[in-house]
Amino acid sequence: MSKTSKLYDELKGHFDTFVLEHDKNMGGNKAAGSRARKAIGEVKKLVTDYRKASVAGE
Repeated sequence: MSKTSKLYDELKGHFDTFVLEHDKNMGGNKAAGSRARKAIGEVKKLVTDYRKASVAGE
């Protein structure tokens, strides 16, 4: 499995978590907002790594 594929899988997992927790937060669950922010923070970190790996052709 290439590095970009691995990063993609991680990104997708964190983004799916973000969407789920965001929806819960919009429904009134305040704790879900914290989990959504944490998940989107992980997406932000991984996007940078993905960009580097894709430019390098990994």
